[in-house]
Amino acid sequence: MPCVRTLLGLLAALAACGAVAFLGYCVYFDRKRRDDPAFKRRLRDKRRAQEKKAKGQGAQLWDPAKNEKLQELFLQEVQMGELWLSRGEHRMGVEHLSNALLVCGQPKELLKVFKHTLPPKVFEMLLHRIPLICQQFEADMNEQEYLEDDPD
Repeated sequence: MPCVRTLLGLLAALAACGAVAFLGYCVYFDRKRRDDPAFKRRLRDKRRAQEKKAKGQGAQLWDPAKNEKLQELFLQEVQMGELWLSRGEHRMGVEHLSNALLVCGQPKELLKVFKHTLPPKVFEMLLHRIPLICQQFEADMNEQEYLEDDPD
């Protein structure tokens, strides 16, 4: 048994030496990386680019003029949907209500309202239309990004 105990002690000592060597390796190369002037410049440039991107997106999301236009579009789509439903044109009504759902700031809450106010058949049609709207929206956004990235 003493032989097994010494073997385990030797393995533990080797594992400890390996861990210390690995930590030393990490500390050495981290210090070398941090002292590199090119690394600091790249890091500074990357942070500035992220700040500019965040500012650009934040301004775009909270633009009051766009927000008012979205509210107007939302109200118009809801009114058009109600008008078509009152005329008995369920397909057209669902199309306009789904557009309203797309531009709504709180779509889950709007769905709850629709569930309580719309006839079950119309609400079911609206639920079936949601995946199609999402696909259409993604396609439109991808096309818009492609047009913005295009240098022509």
